[in-house]
Amino acid sequence: MKHFYSQQPTERICLKVEYSPVWESILGIAGYTHTQFRHTFDLDEKWKENQDSIPASLAKNLKVIEETNFWYGLLMLQNKLSATSIRDFSNRLAKMPIDFLYDTLLPYKDRNTEPMRKAVAKQYNKGEFFEKYASYFENHDYLGGYVRALGRYSRQEICDLFNNTLNEWYKWVCQREEWEMWTRALAFEQKRYSSLDIENPMEEIERITGGIKYCPEPSVWTVKLIPHISYRPWILELRSPDTKLFFYPLKEEYLMEPGIPPAELVRGHKALGDELRLKLLYQLLKGPLSLQEMSVQFSISKTTLHHHLSLLKAAKFIRVDKGIYSANPMHIHSFTRQLAQYLGDLI
Repeated sequence: MKHFYSQQPTERICLKVEYSPVWESILGIAGYTHTQFRHTFDLDEKWKENQDSIPASLAKNLKVIEETNFWYGLLMLQNKLSATSIRDFSNRLAKMPIDFLYDTLLPYKDRNTEPMRKAVAKQYNKGEFFEKYASYFENHDYLGGYVRALGRYSRQEICDLFNNTLNEWYKWVCQREEWEMWTRALAFEQKRYSSLDIENPMEEIERITGGIKYCPEPSVWTVKLIPHISYRPWILELRSPDTKLFFYPLKEEYLMEPGIPPAELVRGHKALGDELRLKLLYQLLKGPLSLQEMSVQFSISKTTLHHHLSLLKAAKFIRVDKGIYSANPMHIHSFTRQLAQYLGDLI
């Protein structure tokens, strides 16, 4: 069989590193309201120390964000708007057509449910549509409740909540002495990667983020890498219908000052400063275990166990894959070397 081949340009994903104070502010809101894991965030202690200075109106709005998981909607909107300032975000949000707003806010699940998602965005005034679409996320940690909450709030209520929370959070956080240093470091990170190797995007993603291995996904044509400080040490991974988002922690060297220990070192010692967590790590070095197996072995509730494991995981001493926990010997060894490196000639 003969066959003619007409060569066409090869399409590649668009890869970009994107930063703005809007991204960092939203990630701060997301981290602050993530009560289940907030104790594992680098900034948790500082948030607690400064909690009394939070205006009552901001505290009230943050509680709503926590209950509805509307931080997700803020991230989806900023992905669409790429606003460079809080005012720019508010102005663009005000001009957004209502069906386009809901199309942006509603989470993408898969190609089979995409027609339903589009229908909900157009029929935004019908609560039963939101309820039906939420049922597709019953096994998800928060998206089911998030979709239902979208159906309970009017467009005006959502926009007012987003604008007020973002404005007040920014005013509160930018008063901190570290804010200017953070913004300079994050802006430098974006500038540093303004020119990328588009021929090898997967390698670039891994290099910039310090290890994320990305496999191309159907319909995703843009990958955004957003450096952050407020969500450290976690990597947050989200996607819209056509864009993949990786929020990766800014490298430690940007934030270090002479005599100040790296946050990773402090986090590691906090994780190891508990007898039970040391016992858990010891057992996991012997071999992988499930949450159920550890609960039986240590006679501890899964809730308590999950709390301790989350601290070890945040410190990178352990990892979890499909519910099975295992030790990370490589990081344990590098952690001991990092302590020696920090103390240097003093020992």
